[in-house]
Order: sequence, then C-alpha cells, then structure tokens
Amino acid sequence: MRALFGGLLALVVSAALVGVLGTPASAACDTAWGSLPKGTLGDYSDGPLERVRTGRQTCYDRLVIEVAGSNFGHRTEYVDQVVQEGSGKPVPLRGGAKLRIIVQAAAAPGFPAVSPNLADVAGYTTFRQVAGAASFESQTTIGLGVRARLPFRAFTLPRDGGGTRLIVDVAHAW
Repeated sequence: MRALFGGLLALVVSAALVGVLGTPASAACDTAWGSLPKGTLGDYSDGPLERVRTGRQTCYDRLVIEVAGSNFGHRTEYVDQVVQEGSGKPVPLRGGAKLRIIVQAAAAPGFPAVSPNLADVAGYTTFRQVAGAASFESQTTIGLGVRARLPFRAFTLPRDGGGTRLIVDVAHAW
C-alpha cells in the first residue's frame, strides 16, 4: 500500500510540474523554416564583411556574419559543392550537407576569406565546419558544413554602432 501511494504521489507531482513548467524545450522548438534558398542577390554593400562568429541555441546553431555596410544582397542555399569565388575550386566541408552563403560585400583587409576554419564549431549539434570560400569582385562566399539537410533561416539585423548582421540559423531537427 505504501509503495502504491508513493508511486501515485510521484506521478501527481510529475504531472503538476509538467503543467507548471510546460513542455520540454525540444518539443517547443518552432523551426518550420524549410530548406529552400533564402535571400536575394542584388545590391553590394558600401562596407566590408568584417567578422564571422557562431553560437549555440536550444533549437538551432547560429552563424553571424558582420558587415560594416547595409542594404546588401545575400543568398543562402543548400548545394552539392561549395566552390571558391573566382577560381571555382571546390571547398571541402565536413558534414552530410553543405550550405553556400553568398554575401555581396568584399572581405575586409585581414579577414581570412579562404580559411578552412573561420570559426570553431567543435561540439555543436548541427554545424560541422565554417570555411571561407574567397572574396572576389565585392562578393564573399562562406561554406557551412552541417550534419544533415535541415531547416534553416537567413535574415539581417542592424548592428550596434552601424552596419548589418546576416544571421543564418540551422535547426537541430525537422
């Protein structure tokens, strides 16, 4: 009888906590972004691409590309192979899928536009590698190796002190 009472009490407390705390974070992820291309090419930035950084979120991994200018074209899409700007040389990327990110902004002096590791993504859920695929004629391409072809979104936000951030989020799951 005591074991039955203890089991029922545990069940009631668990149900109450789920009701108070809500659903688990993984169930609350709203990442129905799809995997089709995002963004439009067109205008070129009046300032250079200066920096790339990454972050891990509960439902997705995030790539942030910081550009000194504004109103520039960009396009993010899954491709079979990312190639270098100008040369067409393939860029090897780790992961089961490859995102090509084109930013219509020249790389700033000193930016490692052809680096095989623009950011350390060791331990990330979705990202496998961030590589520079060169900057040529005021356009910079970045390759993003991801675990699998997963939903993603790409959008811009103003940057503190001027400029723009291009944000690319890739979901952890469908």
